[in-house]
Amino acid sequence: MSRRYDSRTTTFSPEGRLFQVEYAMEAISHAGSAIGILATDGVVLAAEKRITSKLLESSKTNEKMYRIDDHVAAAVAGITADANILVNSARLAAQRYSYAYQEPIPLEQLVQSLCDTKQGYTQFGGLRPFGVSFLFAGWDKHHQFQLYHSDPSGNYGGWRACAIGANHGAAQSLLKQEYKEEKGPGGEAIPGMDLEGAVQLALKVLSKTMDSTSLSAEKIELAKVCLEDGQVRYHVFGAKETDELLLKYEMAQPKEEER
Repeated sequence: MSRRYDSRTTTFSPEGRLFQVEYAMEAISHAGSAIGILATDGVVLAAEKRITSKLLESSKTNEKMYRIDDHVAAAVAGITADANILVNSARLAAQRYSYAYQEPIPLEQLVQSLCDTKQGYTQFGGLRPFGVSFLFAGWDKHHQFQLYHSDPSGNYGGWRACAIGANHGAAQSLLKQEYKEEKGPGGEAIPGMDLEGAVQLALKVLSKTMDSTSLSAEKIELAKVCLEDGQVRYHVFGAKETDELLLKYEMAQPKEEER
């Protein structure tokens, strides 16, 4: 049945499905994992780097993490070329807002602007959906630290902990079990762990959901968005920092001579 309705993004099947959008989501489920965790004092992003060959020169820039603006960062899962187009669009939207209003763009407004673009690619003929999902981490004066997830359909939502990419179902289940929450003044749920606890949880989830049996700085990317001296700071952990964290939490890959 799907063969008759999956050639165009503008055609619904009798069951009310858009198969091309579902195929785009399926492509993301085969990409490297990415995890976002909201903490009391920041947001942690962690992602799996898939090294296709030992001869491949490692990128000088991060392949899964993107800085959108001074107060916004993103982790991606899916087709990197599609991600580059959308990241450039998000950066442009952030700079236009900053130029017009002389203040950083609110995070949800930026996410909604990008998702409007993604939704347009599911509604017009001759286009295909973007095969990439995003985790947006950031801070603004309206809602403080925030974490958003968006998918190829243009949907987005706020999360306290979220996983995308390969094995995202298992990762999400583990996050649901391990993530700590507290009750806020109004009875609402708020994060119950600090950045250090969020980093440890992100590494633990990656260690259990990645295909490799052990972690190393060559296989993962780790970043955080936090406040330092009243300024929002996006920090990507270097190889040395990452290895030290893996050793601290006993998740490091054993050395050759120790095997």
